[in-house]
Amino acid sequence: MPYEIVVPTLGESVVEATVAKWFKQVGEAVAADEPLVELETDKVTVEVNAPAAGTLVEIVAPEGAEVEVGALLARLGEAGAQVIASVAPAPAAAPAPAAAPAAAPAGADELAPAVRKMIVENALDPAAIPATGKGGRLTKEGVVNFMEGRTKVMAGPAAAAPLPAAPAAPPPPRAADPREERVKMTRLRRRIAERLKDAQNTAAILTTFNEVDMTAIMDLRARYKDSFEKKHGVRLGFMSFFVKAAVAALKDVPAVNAEIAGDELIFKNYYDIGVAVGTPQGLVVPVVRDCDAKSFAQIEKEIGGYGKKARDGKLTMEDMTGGTFTISNGGVYGSLMSTPIINPPQSAILGMHKTMQRPMVMPDGSIAARPMMYLAVSYDHRIIDGGEAVTFLVKIKEALEDPARLTLGV
Repeated sequence: MPYEIVVPTLGESVVEATVAKWFKQVGEAVAADEPLVELETDKVTVEVNAPAAGTLVEIVAPEGAEVEVGALLARLGEAGAQVIASVAPAPAAAPAPAAAPAAAPAGADELAPAVRKMIVENALDPAAIPATGKGGRLTKEGVVNFMEGRTKVMAGPAAAAPLPAAPAAPPPPRAADPREERVKMTRLRRRIAERLKDAQNTAAILTTFNEVDMTAIMDLRARYKDSFEKKHGVRLGFMSFFVKAAVAALKDVPAVNAEIAGDELIFKNYYDIGVAVGTPQGLVVPVVRDCDAKSFAQIEKEIGGYGKKARDGKLTMEDMTGGTFTISNGGVYGSLMSTPIINPPQSAILGMHKTMQRPMVMPDGSIAARPMMYLAVSYDHRIIDGGEAVTFLVKIKEALEDPARLTLGV
């Protein structure tokens, strides 16, 4: 029985993907549930498995093609079925439908499927729409904004303010240089760039800094790491201390755990902490949920599990959905200090950094070498006042320098 392999539902708000890699070629035998193709969305990578055993008889969407949910990827036939010549290995523009309700405007065949559909259905001229996407590409958001702006101008009074000027045209392509290598940005990398820029454009981001003496935590880990691992089957790392310290500080300064929704502030009485993880494809932020109700061991297990899934490309949309606050550890890469960018719609992010031995003046006036770490909290000043941000970071510092506070709840 032949099967059609289509793009599965990719998660909330995700409607498009890029065909990243085919694991099988036309004519090859396929086992039931064997991965056929890897799709890359703007958040995660997804493997599409074979629904049954058989032969891959046709590949419809080649590597690099942009496809929508429900689009046909390939056809699977019975074992030994006759194969069909597949499309070219490089992405090509989709051919125009045989009987389209309206002719596609010039240049529309070079657009992403969803954008092209909007252009054709609304009889728009692609050249008249500002190309706000990466590399001077049109995006669905850009088309919607153009249509809304045009509607407002048509419906408004004669003296309505003109539309803002279109952004400057992208610079002409650079001449090829044999010493350079050009690699197309992945969908995930493009999405990271867009989200970070959106955060800077929409939030009033400030950063406050402090430093923490890591002596107490390092002594505690050295004393209990063997027994902790023997009992719980997981190493006692630094991150669980930071997660617990963040939860305690979020309870004391609830504005840091809030977000803006229109003209309202949403204060969240739960603590789902995103832990930024670096992968070869880019930065991802899986979420450890209900951290206030979890032990150090449970938090360490979840973080370790997410790290493995991230390295293997197995993170799901559910793993990365939500989150009320984020912790990013640039220290694993050697960063001494940085200003992290918030992860919208969250209102703040904590940046950890490298622990360094530095001379410190002790309370009795003596000078001693202490393992010190700089901390940074970037926050949205529209929600969080400067005093609240400083108080929040000080409470994290106090909890880390005296870990007994985390177990006693003081």
